[in-house]
Amino acid sequence: MFEFVYLWVFLLLPLPLLARYFLDAQKRDYTQVWIPLAQGLTGAQSQSQKSALRAFIPWLAWLLLLAALAKPIWFGEPIRLQQQSRDLILSLDLSGSMQEVDMPLNGQTVDRLTLVKDLLKTFISKRHGDRLGLILFADHAYLQTPLTFDLKTISQMVDETQIGLVGGRTAIGESIAMAIKRFVENKNEQRVLILITDGANTAGTIKPLMAAEQAAKNKVTIYTIGIGADEMVKRTLFGRQRINPSADLDEKTLTEIAKVTGGQYFRARNQQELQNIYQKINELEPVASDFLEFRPEKALFYWPLGAAFIVLFIFALYGKLRGAYNA
Repeated sequence: MFEFVYLWVFLLLPLPLLARYFLDAQKRDYTQVWIPLAQGLTGAQSQSQKSALRAFIPWLAWLLLLAALAKPIWFGEPIRLQQQSRDLILSLDLSGSMQEVDMPLNGQTVDRLTLVKDLLKTFISKRHGDRLGLILFADHAYLQTPLTFDLKTISQMVDETQIGLVGGRTAIGESIAMAIKRFVENKNEQRVLILITDGANTAGTIKPLMAAEQAAKNKVTIYTIGIGADEMVKRTLFGRQRINPSADLDEKTLTEIAKVTGGQYFRARNQQELQNIYQKINELEPVASDFLEFRPEKALFYWPLGAAFIVLFIFALYGKLRGAYNA
């Protein structure tokens, strides 16, 4: 939307005529100083020198100057921002076991990471207003994406994750410690960590429960999600056997991590359970509903101001050329 902030400025449009009237009344010789704009506006030139165009140009310049003074502004579409956002970090296990093919997804059996990535992107898309970050961990933990409101970038980074980027083991404690550091640096009091893993802590120098205690001291709520099916059939030398592919999942530690920090532990054995978990977390940590609304604005005064100077320059140049020609 376009508007003039000081619309009343256009009331000054007849000012040159009023100035001429009062100057004439006081019998002042105001033509001693040659001012092209004033001449054109007040009719100081002789009738023989006038033309319709020369009478129009000074008034056009004056109108453009008034338009600049009236402060024209373009207002964009309203933008809604939440009054208080939440810092939420996703910590994703990229250890070798995450490539285990035991998770159903849309009628097919896929590896654990593929399922997590598919559903996690849907979860991310619903967190408008929250600031999200992404930590990947295996042998070590590292920050893939700092906390940001750009959900599209977070989703893209999740989609690009691959097994083996950071090793093959599982540094759960280190991933929690890194999340704490990022939360503290950003100084937001609402801090949530969602930790997704399919194993036990087998790497790093920080024990998970010690990291969880530090998280609790720094007011970080941790929701832990254990990934992996309880049973699958594998072909072996002795025929088809039923095995538990999640035997290495340390549910006891994950439960304790969540309990210490005031969060919850969830078990995801299939697509539906993981969908329900994300929905539950959305309910436990709802997106704030209080919004501030503002409209972006862009000042446009320089357009009419620039146009006025161009018109004045052309008018003055024309006057000089005409004077030289008549001489």
